Amino acid sequence: MKYKDYYAILGVPRDAGADAIKQAYRKLAKKYHPDVSKEKNAEEKFKEVGEAYETLKDPEKRAAYDQLGRHRPGEEFRPPPDWERAFGERAFGGGEFAFDDIDLADLFAGLTGRRRGGTRGARSAEIPGRDYEAMVALTFEQAFHGAQIELELTATEYDAEGMPRRVPHHIHVRIPRGVTHGQRLRVPGKGGKGANGARDGDLYLDIEVQPHPLYRVDGLDLHMDLPLTPWEAVLGTRIDIPTPGGTVALKVPAGTRAGQKLRLAGRGMSRAKGEAGDLYASVQIAVPTLVTERERALYKELAELATFDPRAHLDAAARGG
Repeated sequence: MKYKDYYAILGVPRDAGADAIKQAYRKLAKKYHPDVSKEKNAEEKFKEVGEAYETLKDPEKRAAYDQLGRHRPGEEFRPPPDWERAFGERAFGGGEFAFDDIDLADLFAGLTGRRRGGTRGARSAEIPGRDYEAMVALTFEQAFHGAQIELELTATEYDAEGMPRRVPHHIHVRIPRGVTHGQRLRVPGKGGKGANGARDGDLYLDIEVQPHPLYRVDGLDLHMDLPLTPWEAVLGTRIDIPTPGGTVALKVPAGTRAGQKLRLAGRGMSRAKGEAGDLYASVQIAVPTLVTERERALYKELAELATFDPRAHLDAAARGG
């Protein structure tokens, strides 16, 4: 086992009273608390200070610690012979006792059946609540319209003595309309509870929007494929387009080309402040694969009468024109 000088860590003499130990702990806990300290290795020092205080504030643990005698910090040593008899069975539930595999802090925590976690704040210091973070998977419809969701989170919180505990949280959250994949939402005050009058932490939601079979999202804009028959593209038409906000009539102008994008303004994602994207329908020319004899005859007649040559530019390029 490696020795830790808990008195030196707190900066108090070995005969220091309980009040002096508590005062030293509070001063150092405030100095090294990870939420407020800018000191190098603050979190590591904070846990070390908490570990020392947890041992020295308890008369039974302090008396047991003092039995170890004085050693250099980090020095390997073996506890007195009577430790196995006095603490081994109570601390570790019986069985073979092997000090070499035990951390000193775990040994003292075991005297009262509590595991080491470090102390997380002084009783008198204001400690802001921790921020929570959660991933939220939404359907496309929930992202488009907004939604009310329930979250079940389990987070680490700390009691008045700074000891950690796992606490379940049931949180009701409103997701605003128009959120997009990869967006991060902040929900103020829905994180961990602040200690000693400090503010509560915040909840951060990482948004994941599930793909939709029809719409592709690009920021606030939506994109979809629009199949047209050859005659619809040539003659023009008016068709009903399904949008997330309902069906809308779309005018297809005569001579519409494959790959052309037809825009429906304001029919994309929208946000509460009034900002809205557009819906773009990308034209695809759908060629029928099954035709009747009459249809085939009409296509042959069209082929004989048509003057349009879609490959004229290829011939011109080949001739260097």
